[in-house]
Amino acid sequence: MLISVLITFLVVILVLYLINMLPIDGRAKQIARIIVIILGVISLLKYIAVF
Repeated sequence: MLISVLITFLVVILVLYLINMLPIDGRAKQIARIIVIILGVISLLKYIAVF
């Protein structure tokens, strides 16, 4: 379980970094960041067995 949480956390960080590198405007980056963070939190909650 701990390894799964760690991998999910690292994937979220990597995706957020890659979104920062994209040549798109700030509003689209902000929306993409929010979506990635929400998906990451839902995934982490699933591993903790809340859902």
